[in-house]
Amino acid sequence: MSAVLKDPLLQLRPMTEADLNAVLAVERTAYEYPWSPGILRDCLGVGYCCWVWHRDRRIVGHGVMAVAAGECHLLNICTHPDWQGQGLGRRMLTRLLNLGHRHHADVAFLEVRVSNTVALHLYRTEGFNEVGLRRGYYPHRKGHEDALVLAKDLC
Repeated sequence: MSAVLKDPLLQLRPMTEADLNAVLAVERTAYEYPWSPGILRDCLGVGYCCWVWHRDRRIVGHGVMAVAAGECHLLNICTHPDWQGQGLGRRMLTRLLNLGHRHHADVAFLEVRVSNTVALHLYRTEGFNEVGLRRGYYPHRKGHEDALVLAKDLC
């Protein structure tokens, strides 16, 4: 385990409305096409599983997952670039999958950019398998980029 995850000041907790500006700042730093304030606000409003990593009141990562009808859908796992490569994404993934299982989800789904080799490696090492392709799913500088649809059995 990396030293950062042993840091007692680094904590994982449910996201609140008061976190939205800080979460959006992480989105804008980490992604070329970040989520909008409305999307994040809607996820909180409908009761999705929304969590943040924070240290000294500074948000450094977040995750969002929907759970319904025996399935969970991982919608977003984002880590500030200064904190990437230290295991926060993997730990967020684990937290969300555990919550999905506790909410009686039998399977987890997610989409990932075909070019996101780091995320693909994470998901594959955590037991996700490719189950589909969504053509032109993500915006891209040259138009749109395909997404791989991945799934993992939670039973």
